[in-house]
Amino acid sequence: MPRLPLYALGLLLCLPCFAQERALPQPRSGFEFLGTDVKAMQQDDFSNPGMFWVERGAKLWSEPAGGAGRSCQSCHGAAANSMKGVAARYPSIDAKTGRLMTLEQRILNCRTEGQQVSPPAYESEALLSLATYVAHQSRGMPIAVSIDGPARAHFESGRKLFFTRFGQMNLSCAQCHDQNWNRRLFAGPVTQGQPNGYPGYRLEWQTLGSLERRLRACLSGIRADMFRYGAPEHADLELYLAWRARGLTIEVPGVRR
Repeated sequence: MPRLPLYALGLLLCLPCFAQERALPQPRSGFEFLGTDVKAMQQDDFSNPGMFWVERGAKLWSEPAGGAGRSCQSCHGAAANSMKGVAARYPSIDAKTGRLMTLEQRILNCRTEGQQVSPPAYESEALLSLATYVAHQSRGMPIAVSIDGPARAHFESGRKLFFTRFGQMNLSCAQCHDQNWNRRLFAGPVTQGQPNGYPGYRLEWQTLGSLERRLRACLSGIRADMFRYGAPEHADLELYLAWRARGLTIEVPGVRR
C-alpha cells in the first residue's frame, strides 16, 4: 500500500474536485483495509462486540410494545425469513408517503404507527439494536438499492453531496474516498468509505453506531456543520453510497477502527 506524506496528501486534497464519477476499479469493503486482528474480531461472532446489539434486537423483535400491544414479530413473523434481504434494499422510497427512508427511519415509522409507541431516539440502544438485528438478517447478501422512479431525484441529490466541498477544510467525500483511497492518513489507510458494515462497532467509539453517526463524524473531522439526525441529506447520501457499493455484501455488524 503506497504511503503518502501528510503534506503531500494536503496538496492532493486541495486539487480541484470535478463533480462527476471517477469509476472505482472495484468496490472494496472497509474490511479489506483492517489489520488481521480486527478482521478476526469481525469474522468470529463470539468475538464481534456488535453481536451484543444483535442479541438485544432479537429480544426487542419479539416483545409486545405500546398501546397496540404488538411486537415486530406479530406483524412480520420470524425475522430470519421476513427480513432477509431487506437491508440490502435500503434506503428506499416509502410507497405511502413517497419519502426516501433509511432502515432506521423505517423502524421508527413502524414503532410509531404500527406499535403506537414513542419513537426511540437516534443512536439509542433500542433503535441501534433493532436496526442491527434486521440488517444482520441480510449478512452475506449483495447491496441492491433501486435508484429508479421517485428515488432518482434523491440519488442525484446524494451524488451532489458526495462531490460537494464542506467546512473549514473545504473537502468533499470524493477527495478522500474516490481520489485518495488506499493511501495512508496518519496511522491508518484511507478506505473507499463503503457503507456495508453499518450499523457497526468502531474501536474508536468503543460502541456500535449507525452510518449516520459515521457521516456526521466525517463532517466534524473536516470542521463542517453536521446535518441533524434524520435529515433528508443523510438519506440521500446513504442512497448514493449504497449505489456506489452495489455488489458488496452486507457485513452487519461490521467492526471498524
